[in-house]
Amino acid sequence: MSDEFETDGAEPADLEQDATAILNAAVEQLQVENAALKEQALRYAAEADNVKRRAEREGNDARAFAIQKFAQSLLGVADVLQRALSSVPAEIADPAFKNFVAGIDMTEKELAGAFEKNGVKKIAPMKGDRFDPHLHQAVMEQPSTDVEGGGVIMVMQAGYELFGRVIRPAMVAVAAKTAASPAPSAPQANGYAHGSGEDTGASIDTQAE
Repeated sequence: MSDEFETDGAEPADLEQDATAILNAAVEQLQVENAALKEQALRYAAEADNVKRRAEREGNDARAFAIQKFAQSLLGVADVLQRALSSVPAEIADPAFKNFVAGIDMTEKELAGAFEKNGVKKIAPMKGDRFDPHLHQAVMEQPSTDVEGGGVIMVMQAGYELFGRVIRPAMVAVAAKTAASPAPSAPQANGYAHGSGEDTGASIDTQAE
């Protein structure tokens, strides 16, 4: 009996080592599974975010498409109101006509406000702005002394965009690119003086005498 107890007393150390190894292996396996689950959760979160963004983009596109034709049908009304206001004289003596013009002005502002609330923005470049083929349409090209070639001289008809998408480009007059070449007369004279060495030297010698 004593020999059996002594043999059994030597086994707990080995059992403890085996249990420790089993626990370490289990912990390592749980860590691997935890990392895999975390990676899977991040992937699902990224996919959900992409689905959300895609749904928002498709919703905006659907909304823009739904009101695009309606907005385009009102652009002509906005053009008529703007042309009417631009043709009004600076001074109005008739009170009735003055009130009539004020009503047109209020109507034009209300329509512009409705456009802004629904994502419709006016495209009206300033004089001298560079011509942008994505936003503008050149209807004529003419020489200009105060606008650089390729710049906008005037807006013939305002353009509009709906949620960043151009539904009608702005009709503009563009300065001819060759119109700016005669302008720098003084630098051209200086360049010519440096280019012809003999004439320049004779001129300087004559003045020195």
